[in-house]
Amino acid sequence: MRVLTKHLIRAHLGPFLFALSTITALIFLNSLSQRIGDLVGKGLHWTVIGEFMVLSLPHVVALALPMSVLVAVLYAFNDLASSNEVTALSAGGIRPRQMLIPVVSLGVIAAAVMFYFNDSVLPESNHALKNLILDIGRKSPTLEFREQVVNEVRPGSGSELYYLTADRIDHEANTLANVTIFDANDPLRQRTTFAAHGEMAFNEARTDLYLTLYDGVVHEVQEGREGGFQRLYFESQILPLRGIGNEMERRLGGSERGDREMGFAMLADNARDRKEQLDGLREENRLAALLAVNIALNHPVDSAEAEALTGPAAQIARLRQAERPSDRDRMTQQTVTASRGRAARGVALEQTVSRFEVEIHKKLALAFACIVFTLIGPPLALRFPRSGVGLVVSASSAIFGVYWVGLILGESLAERRVASPAVTMWLTNVIFLIIGLVMLSRMSETGGATRGGGFEGIRSLFKRPVRPKEQAEGVVA
Repeated sequence: MRVLTKHLIRAHLGPFLFALSTITALIFLNSLSQRIGDLVGKGLHWTVIGEFMVLSLPHVVALALPMSVLVAVLYAFNDLASSNEVTALSAGGIRPRQMLIPVVSLGVIAAAVMFYFNDSVLPESNHALKNLILDIGRKSPTLEFREQVVNEVRPGSGSELYYLTADRIDHEANTLANVTIFDANDPLRQRTTFAAHGEMAFNEARTDLYLTLYDGVVHEVQEGREGGFQRLYFESQILPLRGIGNEMERRLGGSERGDREMGFAMLADNARDRKEQLDGLREENRLAALLAVNIALNHPVDSAEAEALTGPAAQIARLRQAERPSDRDRMTQQTVTASRGRAARGVALEQTVSRFEVEIHKKLALAFACIVFTLIGPPLALRFPRSGVGLVVSASSAIFGVYWVGLILGESLAERRVASPAVTMWLTNVIFLIIGLVMLSRMSETGGATRGGGFEGIRSLFKRPVRPKEQAEGVVA
């Protein structure tokens, strides 16, 4: 078995390294082609471009490694079967299933490497890559603007100051939705612009940004008259921001981490914190509903509960001393409105918790897939020994294509809270694991899977193998 183990390792190592390098290169070039437009024409130093390319590799490797394991297993066993090595080993008393022990062990090692890689290397590289993109984005504000975050914008020499927020930002289409811009250049004017949506465009030199806003309103305090205020509605308005970020400034580690920039421990901690906040919001909402009912029915109000919900003592006293029905109705409406706001924050917290849990299970599922592929590959390769590279390419593409579609679909269902991430992210692994175990149980003990092909060969994967005793009885009959 020691000689056989070394032989099997050598048979898998070459195809694995070749598949890993080839698949990584293909995915990396596809990813790079989508982002090359963001790098070209900005006068970036070659070291910055090199750093960008290096930091983009770990994400690609995380996808390519499980695929490479599947390709290596299919190629190695198909090659062993086509050269009649499996038949020779069976004649020597080594059954095909015994050959799976070192292969599955290699799968376990690959899964352990993937676990460490997804926990330590991938989050740090994703975080560094995001910071680099934001630094490059200072020369292109489209990349720097982030959704649902107050973005500080300093055009020109930095003497001007604007604050911009947007609910949604499409960096590919250069569009924004629900835009708010606060002009902080004159504290007495206090000019704020709201727009339903907008577009971003640069001049030819990519130094000036032009924001075209649609269907909005401008709120502005008038300086010349105390208490003066004006509101201007517009269908479209162009806001030029000149001299945006001509020089690249490095701000490593300055941004918050997203779910793909966290290891398992950090993801679990953040999920637990959000759950605690969610429990607190639910309790606060329960007390708010109870308070609203007591006010509506003119029942006594618990001071402790009121303080926890309404805040200032003067407002609490006014709430308790409201004697007129109109006052009580107004207070009830305020309490109900606040409860709705808390409910909306609760939905956002639930989505955040689900996103963190999805990332945890996705990283674990991808690591475990290395073991699953070592179980499903050998019986498939032994069933079609003369298929050669065609089987390796078609089978690996089909299997991982189905696997990846299932993973994306499971992620979408979990983020929409249709089902638990523990179910949706592991369902594809479980299905392929069951298929692999069934195929292994039907695999011929003598390795005589060198016959058959096409649909008949596929059907035979799930047939119960005929044992020698049954064959003899059939001959006698």
